[in-house]
Order: sequence, then structure tokens, then C-alpha cells
Amino acid sequence: MKQGKAIIFSAPSGSGKTTIVRHLLSTYQNLGFSISACTRQRRKQNEIHGKDYYFLTPEEFKQKIAEGVFVEWEQVYEDLYYGTLKSEIARIWGEGKHILFDVDVKGGLSLKRYFKDRALAVFVKVPSVEELAQRLRYRNTETKESFEQRLAKAESEMAYEKEFDVTLINANLDDTLKKAEALIEAFIQDKQQLV
Repeated sequence: MKQGKAIIFSAPSGSGKTTIVRHLLSTYQNLGFSISACTRQRRKQNEIHGKDYYFLTPEEFKQKIAEGVFVEWEQVYEDLYYGTLKSEIARIWGEGKHILFDVDVKGGLSLKRYFKDRALAVFVKVPSVEELAQRLRYRNTETKESFEQRLAKAESEMAYEKEFDVTLINANLDDTLKKAEALIEAFIQDKQQLV
């Protein structure tokens, strides 16, 4: 199996990484999305097992940890796990594509350590914590408690920014998408020039 590259987008919740990743997937045919496994409940009725996430029970997830089938995994909160299955890497590289990840900050750093120089780790952030809080409120997917948890987690995740290869500030979406495209193209073509 030919090994491709790994492009990792990580960010605190609400920074826009999923919007960026979706844009890149619709723009580049040579990218394959790595579907994460998780134990969270489906947020929307239209979230599909095997397309959006692999939805597992905490018991199933723990069994897979014991079986050693994850490239990386993390327990985010009690009984809330996220991870990357080795089978996803094999699937995407088997299709002759590069892997595109949309993961949290700790997961992104774990993937960077795993793939080493085959990976580009991009930290996405908004201009301020205040704007991040506003975006999380605008999404309207959080309870008061989960909003506060996500905001506290986001503030702690900002400390890891310097461990990533490049930071992409998402202030204006159109500009951010163009910069993300330039990053992808340069990395895939082995150019050293990063935005």
C-alpha cells in the first residue's frame, strides 16, 4: 500500500476547522476524510454512523482500545472518547489519497507524533476568546454547562498552538479558505513555503 501524507486540522471548538475541512474536501479530489470514532450522542438526526463518525458505546470504545486498533485516542470527559482507527488510514491510503483530519488539539498532536514528517499539523484559531465564545453561542448546539466546558477547554488548548507546524487565523472565512488551499498545495507538492 502506497503511503500518502496526513494533513491535520485542529482547533478549539467553534474556530471553524470543520468548515475549512469540508471546503478542502470539496476542492481536492486527492484528499480523503478520516472518520473519527466517538462515544458522544449524535447531535443531529442526519449524522450517519460510518460517514460523520463511528458512533460507539463507551464499552465498545474501551474494547477497541484493548485490541490496539487506534492510531490515537483520547478521553475528553468521563465516558466521552474520540479516536482515529488504523483502518481509516489503510482505507484512505488504499484509495491513493492523502488523509485529511478534523480533530481536537490533543488528537492533532498525537497524530503529528505518529506521522512525523509525513504530516502537516495546522492550528486554527479565531482572533480572540471573546469571538470564540460568540461563535459557540451562535452555533446554538450547547447547553449552558457544555458551553462553559467547551470554552474552558478552548482556553487551555490555546497553550498548544506553538507545537503545531502552522497557525491559521480564521478572521475572514474567504481569506482563511484561500490560505488553507495554499497550505495544502504547498505541503502535497513538498514546497517548504508555509503561509
